Amino acid sequence: MTAATVTRGLVDIRNVHKSFHGTEVLRGVDLTVQPGEVVALLGPSGSGKSTLLRTINHLETVDAGSVTVDGEFIGYELRHGKLHELREREILQRRTQVGIVFQNFHLFPHLTAIENVIEAPIALKRLSKSDALELARGLLDRVGLAHKADAYPRQLSGGQQQRVAIARALALQPKVLLFDEPTSALDPELVGEVLDVIRDLAKLGTTLVIVTHEIGFAREVADRVVFLDDGRVIEQGSPDEVLSRPRHPRTREFLAKVLG
Repeated sequence: MTAATVTRGLVDIRNVHKSFHGTEVLRGVDLTVQPGEVVALLGPSGSGKSTLLRTINHLETVDAGSVTVDGEFIGYELRHGKLHELREREILQRRTQVGIVFQNFHLFPHLTAIENVIEAPIALKRLSKSDALELARGLLDRVGLAHKADAYPRQLSGGQQQRVAIARALALQPKVLLFDEPTSALDPELVGEVLDVIRDLAKLGTTLVIVTHEIGFAREVADRVVFLDDGRVIEQGSPDEVLSRPRHPRTREFLAKVLG
């Protein structure tokens, strides 16, 4: 395969089913995200958005179907026609291809901002500490926090903590970056600074899959909007198509409530 044909960040979700305690949360989801595409996942609470996101990097296993990134399973390998779950160490290595930013930051409270960012590259990418520090300083500068490198999470605002979390996810140089409601835990006045960082990432060509309730942001940043309801993809298309001219009654009903 030549360099020109290598794909980076192609996510392929095929007929994915997932149940919790007998309740089916994902009901045969099919979705392909092209390399460099920005996809916004919208839908009501309980529609399966976050669960679908977490299947992409194997934080949730699937009951049926498959999820691959550039043709490779994150948590499994195919042997003799059957999927076998990998050992945890191998899962962690493959998971470096898919970064995720959670709504509640999940920073290590006993580590400074820069220590939070360098921890995974040293442990999983085997970077030297000096190389990891150089990488981390560049990433903190990218998210506007070079001056907070030595601050602990408790010394940072919620928006700053989320930007550190984004820098930490980028430190593994993932093919795909997932955002699970990245602004839902923030005070309203802090939302903009996080969305600005994600806007910049969208311009750089990284594949982004964003679960969000920020309709205006989805309209501005996404290449495609996917609407989920009751564990199924109900509608998808360009932001203008889905948000301005939705075809499905359920999409219209949801947007009418959200947009007031």
